[in-house]
Amino acid sequence: MQLPTPEDLKKRRNELGLTQSDLAKRAGVSQPLIARIESGDVDPRLSTVRKILDAFEEVEKEQQIIIIDLMHSPVIHVSPGDSVEEVVNLMQKYGFSQVPVLDRGIPVGSVSEDMIVKLMAESKKKSISHLKISEIMGEAFPTVSPGISISVVSHMLEGNPAVLVVEKGAVIGVVTKHDVMTLLQG
Repeated sequence: MQLPTPEDLKKRRNELGLTQSDLAKRAGVSQPLIARIESGDVDPRLSTVRKILDAFEEVEKEQQIIIIDLMHSPVIHVSPGDSVEEVVNLMQKYGFSQVPVLDRGIPVGSVSEDMIVKLMAESKKKSISHLKISEIMGEAFPTVSPGISISVVSHMLEGNPAVLVVEKGAVIGVVTKHDVMTLLQG
């Protein structure tokens, strides 16, 4: 078995779409060390090369999983005209902490338990249950195509509770942080 050259490591990193920082984080080393290895300034320890190669393998596995294989369908959603009470009942029925708001199949917003609880705390009214979702909804969840890799969606989920999968303009599925975490059980 031949050890990869600095050029081989850089080429493979680029093929996988990783920055030096991404690779460093995954391999548990510093970004400057990756830069020095790739430029040939430093001769890395065998254990460091192993960490880098393991990181490459991890990314390749992630990129083989596409989102359509992980998504849930059909998408449980609400409409802008639904009442808060209807949404709370739906969320309790399915055990969801957030749901997308779709208007004729197009994502227009989202509603979460946190939003409803915050509204209840701030509300001077006795009841918010009859408010329309269009009055309280937040931003729509981001959307992706069905063929996108799990690694891209994982990054999107760092700042969003869910990602919608859209094909030909129609929402066909949803992926949450919980769905991605279930991959660890495999």
